[in-house]
Amino acid sequence: MRRTGTTRRGALTATGAIAMGAVLAGCGSDDESAGRKGSARADARTAADRSSAETSLRVRARGVSTALLARYEHVVQAYPATAAGLSPLRDAVRAHITALGPGGALGFVRTPPATGDAAAAVRELAAAERRTAASHTEALLQAPPELARLLASVAAAASAHAYLLTELAKETKA
Repeated sequence: MRRTGTTRRGALTATGAIAMGAVLAGCGSDDESAGRKGSARADARTAADRSSAETSLRVRARGVSTALLARYEHVVQAYPATAAGLSPLRDAVRAHITALGPGGALGFVRTPPATGDAAAAVRELAAAERRTAASHTEALLQAPPELARLLASVAAAASAHAYLLTELAKETKA
């Protein structure tokens, strides 16, 4: 018959494993607590750096969208017949600027003079929307999660606007 229960060899193996685990755990906990005491300032510095980076990303994204809004305003002023089709998209871009961060008055960027006809101006707006979507998508790589979700949403909206503007350009009279 075979013996059941604990053998001397099994007891020594279990005791050795427990002792080795205690030694390894004891060594690791001293290093971690010493690292935590010294890294409080480093953690604060890292948090400040992250906040500064996020603010910088927001400012850049807001600037890109503000330039796009300036283009919308320019096209509507140059071609009043396009105002009905562009107003909802322009209002959405204005809402994106507000969502991207606090700021006072929207500082408009100089836009190139309108060349050609209204359809060409709307096609240029579609291209500007595509560039805006690409810029916001590129910024996703460096953005923290909350800002990344916002940038993804704004980039998706810009892509949809580009499609709508392309279709509007086909319908716009020269």
